[in-house]
Amino acid sequence: MVFFSVWLTGCTSLPSKVDRPVSTALANPMETRLGQLVQARAAQAGTRNDSGFALVGNAELAFTSRMTLIKAAQKTLDIQYYAIFADDTTERMFVALREAAGRGVRIRILLDDFNTSGKNAQVLKLAFEKNIELRLFNPLPGGRGSMVLRIVSNLKDVARMQRRMHNKIFVADNAVAITGGRNLGETYFGQSEGTNFIDIDVLAAGRIARDLSRSFDQYWNNPLAYPVQSLMTKKEIEALKPKPAPASAPQPAADAAAMETPAKTLALAADAPNALPDSTDLRLLTWAWAPSALLVDQPSKIAADADDVEEAQETAVDGLLQLMSQAKTDLLIVSPYFVPGERMMSQFAEIRRRGVRVRVLTNSLASNDAPAAHVGYARYREALLAMGIEIYEMRAEQEGTVLSFGSGTGSTGGSKNSSRASLHAKVVVMDGSLLVVGSMNLDLRSKLQNSEVAIIIRNRALSLEATRMIEPALTSGAYHVELVDGQLVWRAPQGSNLKDSTTEPDASLPLKLLLKLIGPLAPDEML
Repeated sequence: MVFFSVWLTGCTSLPSKVDRPVSTALANPMETRLGQLVQARAAQAGTRNDSGFALVGNAELAFTSRMTLIKAAQKTLDIQYYAIFADDTTERMFVALREAAGRGVRIRILLDDFNTSGKNAQVLKLAFEKNIELRLFNPLPGGRGSMVLRIVSNLKDVARMQRRMHNKIFVADNAVAITGGRNLGETYFGQSEGTNFIDIDVLAAGRIARDLSRSFDQYWNNPLAYPVQSLMTKKEIEALKPKPAPASAPQPAADAAAMETPAKTLALAADAPNALPDSTDLRLLTWAWAPSALLVDQPSKIAADADDVEEAQETAVDGLLQLMSQAKTDLLIVSPYFVPGERMMSQFAEIRRRGVRVRVLTNSLASNDAPAAHVGYARYREALLAMGIEIYEMRAEQEGTVLSFGSGTGSTGGSKNSSRASLHAKVVVMDGSLLVVGSMNLDLRSKLQNSEVAIIIRNRALSLEATRMIEPALTSGAYHVELVDGQLVWRAPQGSNLKDSTTEPDASLPLKLLLKLIGPLAPDEML
């Protein structure tokens, strides 16, 4: 019966006739307070550059910046993400989005369809709110009850399932935007009791925000973008809502303190040291006005197969690699999933032949939330070290606070409630003067399978700020991997009181076995 149910779900198909009205970004941002604020800040800076930027390495600021844009928007909000997870943190955003829609703000949400199963399917109910439109990019038919069903029911079209919209864009009134590595969910804002992601975003204002909006419009109006209403009804989404856990038998109260009212409990939660505030004042951020360019894939990349993309050589990752090939002195690369492939390895070899220093911060096996990706990286690790590339692998267990790069003393650190850290930022700093922040990893999945977006900023002050955020992680939050007499050695972080290791540090035996079993078999582009 279970097999029949799965098979039947897999036989569903996408609708052939879909009503997707064409819409575009706000034509005149200067009609809004945000647009006027950007113009005023540019005039105050006395700059000839048309775009301003502020780095966001702090998880709390990443949340409050988005909340501020929601509350400040007067006309439009355009939101494009690979994943939006249904949890308490995003629910606070959803409340703010409903309030914005209630005051007449047009909200367009474009979401990749892969993670919209199980509990996360409840995010799709936003599509039925007034003034909110929600479209799913490259939707997968059937299997929405759970991630397992989603994968099993689409095994007949693995290639389609692999090609995902990985862009992350958040634009208010076509005037101020946020892009970078974060999806939307508690793990991206330092609120999970399990693993929290360490990430970097960039706030962008002016012309570059309008460039991001044009990219959003291309995806929004693409035939691969399906309005939720064309795929599911509100009732069908509601039916996927997880059933509440059975209540345990009531326990007798030890004293009056155990009988606190819910209101008082909520007040106490709001005063908790790790509670996220609702907003921040964007005017207090230090903005840098600088030349910039947008790297973004065309939506057609998702419709193409990997061979077509490989031959086209026009992806955002290719643009990044071409940029990196121009480095003269040094490259600092942050990529949580790092699977170079043969062509990328040749480019790294050429960069090293010119004497360019290359440092890479990536995840360790223990900190990687996608161990299969580590398998792909591990097969190139010795060759990378042999050509003189310096490799650092993030520790899963950290000291201090996991909420950010560069928090307080600059330590990436571990989190409150003893949660674990996983690297998720995608950043390149070149020659101390050029900064790239975006959604793409340096792997073949980003190059061939996913659509990606990134901003290139030429500014020495921002490049230095990003370097200052990242370098403490290299010294005190990561293992320095070396090749000694042909053997890998993981040098313990400074001041950690840990010992050096000759095997994957902090990783369990099953993870190490996975590395050995899958390593020789899995193709790079699947990892």
